[in-house]
Amino acid sequence: MSRVPILIIDDDKSLCALLSDRLEAEGFHLTAAHDGRRGLESAATGAFALVILDVMLPGLGGLEVLRALRAASTVPVLMLTARGDDVDRIIGLEYGADDYLAKPFNTRELVARIKAVLRRLDERRAGPKRLSAGDISVDVESREVWIGSQSLRLTTLEFAILEAFVRNAGRILTRDFLTNVAMGRGLGAFDRSVDVHISNLRKKLGGDGEFERIKTVRGNGYMLIPRRTTVRAEA
Repeated sequence: MSRVPILIIDDDKSLCALLSDRLEAEGFHLTAAHDGRRGLESAATGAFALVILDVMLPGLGGLEVLRALRAASTVPVLMLTARGDDVDRIIGLEYGADDYLAKPFNTRELVARIKAVLRRLDERRAGPKRLSAGDISVDVESREVWIGSQSLRLTTLEFAILEAFVRNAGRILTRDFLTNVAMGRGLGAFDRSVDVHISNLRKKLGGDGEFERIKTVRGNGYMLIPRRTTVRAEA
């Protein structure tokens, strides 16, 4: 049985060796790159199911790698940040990281985060192939999104959040629900990750200044307001 290919971009060779053994036992095959430029070249090949990316890298930094990668790829990216470094975490999410984990971390939690991301991708592929709400269309299998005839490029997490909105157009979705759907985990007391992703999603969905596609329902959550009321799914 083939192992799921994962790329780690981290200059800590001891950590990479440790994670290689741990992930091999879980059915993954880990390839390591120890600097940003080589890591970016490898990540952009499309050969990996997920990328683990450290923020602190020699040469080309992790955030620069992420920004460059997102210009060409939607591969899921899990960022490794310094504990308590909220600035790097927020910037990483704004640049398109799917999740983050603070160093030092428990390898069991890392494995759980990786499995959650990949499981959500598999679940979406197994459902209806295309969803739509108003002028927004979502192809679950190819992970493509259109506003009318205009194609949009979304990160894995932005796609997951938008898919949840389209499936529940016109309904209020709580931050806790969206965090579970997108990240596969509960909402922490000070966790604003989902808000950052929704802010990015709003910018990409655009608007004409009068029509608000994603409405904030104060004290409750968010709601997608389609331009038309019809919501349909195609097998």
